[in-house]
Amino acid sequence: MIIRLDHVGVVAHSWGEAGEVLIDRLGFPVELSRTTMPDGNLYAPQNTRIYFVKVGEGETLIEILIPQDTDSGIARYLAKRGPGLHHLGYACTDVPEEARRLRDKGLEMISIGDGQSGIFFYPRSAMGILTELVRDRQALAG
Repeated sequence: MIIRLDHVGVVAHSWGEAGEVLIDRLGFPVELSRTTMPDGNLYAPQNTRIYFVKVGEGETLIEILIPQDTDSGIARYLAKRGPGLHHLGYACTDVPEEARRLRDKGLEMISIGDGQSGIFFYPRSAMGILTELVRDRQALAG
């Protein structure tokens, strides 16, 4: 079952570009427990650095995707569409079960990675929205 909106994914050219708007102007704090800091060497799949900022007092985060090359899917997306909204990520109690339910309802799953960090669905089947299912963070902590 989908519990809530977990995060909104955005793409940016740099941490500075994203931070200027999300941290300096909007005042969102960096979510250190889920962020690869600028001096770290961890990358997400497709050679992309990921940061998170916390939105207000709720559970919703903004995931900032910054490509580290020009060839990855995120880099191609950024080059074609520019910085901005990339996807919506929904927290689920059981990601594989929810993925089956959405497939049964007509959403088309994207076959990328092993599905451990998230399962994606094509925008063409979800009203133009790239959709991700992730495991509920509270369930992971408990």
